[in-house]
Amino acid sequence: MPRNKIPRTVLSKPKAILYKPQGVCLSKLKIIKIANDEFEAMKLHDFDDLPQIEAAKSMNISQPTFGRILNQAYKKISKGIFEGKAIMIQIPENTSINKDSICDVCETKCLSTN
Repeated sequence: MPRNKIPRTVLSKPKAILYKPQGVCLSKLKIIKIANDEFEAMKLHDFDDLPQIEAAKSMNISQPTFGRILNQAYKKISKGIFEGKAIMIQIPENTSINKDSICDVCETKCLSTN
């Protein structure tokens, strides 16, 4: 039996959660779902330009786990683009502001999946 998933710290919330090919009705498209932690990994690594080790620490996970999450996200995004599918970023229902987690750098409250 696999281990339980360790909660990951997620600081970002996407401005949009759905991306699809132009001119195609959403009801006719298959949807590829990007997990919230996959979105966060891409944001930290590609948008914020953090090295994997720093980004992993930010999410409270190991660097190898961060690398696997990032790789999964890249594969899903690539599949959506090359196969013309919709891409949806999932925000878990149990995502909430964790009042105990405040970023030391920017002093913002963290989103936490518990």
